[in-house]
Amino acid sequence: MAKYKLISCNVFQRELCVAIAETPNVVDPEFLELGLHESPERLRGRLQERIDEAAAASERAEAASDKYDAILLGYGLCGNGLSGVAARGLPLVLARAHDCCTILLGSRAEFLARFGDNLSASWSSAGYIERGSTYFRSSDLGRSTGMALEYEELVEKYGEENARYVYDTMHPAIEERELRFIQTPETAALGYAGAMRARAAEEGKEFVLLEGSSRLLRALVAGAWPEEEFLVVPPGASIAPLYDHDRVIEAKPGPGA
Repeated sequence: MAKYKLISCNVFQRELCVAIAETPNVVDPEFLELGLHESPERLRGRLQERIDEAAAASERAEAASDKYDAILLGYGLCGNGLSGVAARGLPLVLARAHDCCTILLGSRAEFLARFGDNLSASWSSAGYIERGSTYFRSSDLGRSTGMALEYEELVEKYGEENARYVYDTMHPAIEERELRFIQTPETAALGYAGAMRARAAEEGKEFVLLEGSSRLLRALVAGAWPEEEFLVVPPGASIAPLYDHDRVIEAKPGPGA
């Protein structure tokens, strides 16, 4: 039996709470508010702060039962928000995913099968309905595979607010004719799919129900981390993007490693 600290976006809160209840491992969860991915620098700073505090608390603990074996992250690369996040005295573990859409669908292959024709298509889930300022979410894939570099250059030149205006002007939204909703087994009984279906009908859109999977979230807390699906970042290394569909992220050694 292992003991983990989990730091996750609260978009996964229902699914992860079920997974934690069912794993034999001891998992101490902490959920950060949805929406931090909209500002990669803010997400990076908040997450690093929580990682550092958890690692320090584990180091200070006198009893072995109070020490953590690893820090689990309930995040994907998230618009490069996790780029540069470093492991301190404990390894970090996260799924090889660009964003929460891939994690809710259960694999990168499933994401490409469902969104390959429109990588930035908007979608919704129980977590977004309950905790988001808007029901809908667009994929971070564009910002995670190169477009973020352009965006970050605009931020540096014009500031965050003006950069968003310039970026949106340069990349106008395409009107979507589908309303996509990802439903995991843990949230199927909540009735959100029906509400989204009714909303789609009101807006004259096609409703698309996507069957999600919590397999990656369950594997995360279970300590089952196959290399092709999870990245384990050793202490002293940091998360680095690869700008691909295969491995997504890698561990970058720290100075002097």
